[in-house]
Amino acid sequence: MPAFASIQVFRGLPPAAKRAPCALAIGNFDGVHCGHRALLLRVVRAAQERGLVPAAMTFEPHPREFFAPDAAPARVANLRDKIEGLRACGIERAFVLHFNRRLCDLAAEAFIDQILVKGCAMRWLIVGDDFRFGARRRGDIAMLREHAQAGGYEVEQLAAVQQDEVRVSSSAVRAALAAGDMARAARLLGHAYHISGRVLHGAKLGRQIGYPTLNLRVAHRRPAAHGIFAVRVHGIGAVRPGVASVGLRPTVDRSGRWLLEVHLFDFADEVYGRLVRVEFLQKLRDEEKFDSIEELTAAIRSDSQRAREVLALPQPARPEQRKR
Repeated sequence: MPAFASIQVFRGLPPAAKRAPCALAIGNFDGVHCGHRALLLRVVRAAQERGLVPAAMTFEPHPREFFAPDAAPARVANLRDKIEGLRACGIERAFVLHFNRRLCDLAAEAFIDQILVKGCAMRWLIVGDDFRFGARRRGDIAMLREHAQAGGYEVEQLAAVQQDEVRVSSSAVRAALAAGDMARAARLLGHAYHISGRVLHGAKLGRQIGYPTLNLRVAHRRPAAHGIFAVRVHGIGAVRPGVASVGLRPTVDRSGRWLLEVHLFDFADEVYGRLVRVEFLQKLRDEEKFDSIEELTAAIRSDSQRAREVLALPQPARPEQRKR
C-alpha cells in the first residue's frame, strides 16, 4: 500500500472555518481490518473522482462501552492505532466524536443534518450493510437515501467483505485474538496484530531479575489480546525480537491495571518516551499467577527460550559455556 500524508484529527466537529467538502465513511473501525479497508479505499477513490477530502468518522468510547461498560466487547485497537490505520488507507481527516448521552439521544434526522451535512460538510457517504444511527437506532441506509437530495450528498452502501466464506468483522478479529490464533487475526486484519505506544517508566522489577522490559500502557479495560507472546518491536532502530506479556501481572501487582511488557533479546538501551509498535507473532501461553519471584523468573526464562524458537533465533549461551 502506498504511503500517504499525515492525517488531520478533530476531536468532535471541526470549526466552521476549517470545514471542507468531504467524502465520508462512518464506523467504529476497531482494528481497521480488511472489511474496513475496503470501505476506506472506496472513500478515497470517490473523493479523488469528485475533488473532495477523504474523511472518516468514528466514536470514542465505543457505543457499547457507553451503554454497558461491563458487557462491552474487548477492544482490538487503541485510538492511536485506529487513526494510523485510517491514515494508512489514505484518509486525510478523522472526526472522533465523543459518544455521550447527548449524541445518543440525537434524532437520526438531526444527526444527518447537524452532524453530517453541516458539521462535516459531507458531500458523499459510504456505510456498511449493518449501519444504524440516531436515537433508538432509527436511522438506516433508507433514511440516508431519503435525505440525500435535500442534503446535497450522494450515499453508497458496501456489502460485507467475506474471507473463507466468513464475514470479516471486528468480532471475528476479537474471537481470533481471544483464541490466541494470531495467524487468523493477521489474515482478517491484513497485517500482524500490533499495539503502539510510548515506552513508560515501570517498577524496574524486570531489570532486577535479569529481564529488563519496555512498558506500554494498555488503554482499555478489556484488551482483545492477552497472555504471553513472541513479538517483534519497531521504532527503536532495527526491528527487535522479543517476548511480551499483555496482562494484569497477578504475581506482583494487585492494581487491576493492564500493562504491555516487552523483553527484547540482546538489548538493554533506555528508550523511555519513544513511540514503538509491538507486533504479535505467536501466542505462547496464558498469563499465570506464580507463588514467588523465583517461579516467575523461571517462567520468563522458559518463555524467552520458546519465543527464540518461534522467531528462529539462537539460544543464549549458558553460563558454563560463556566461561570457556
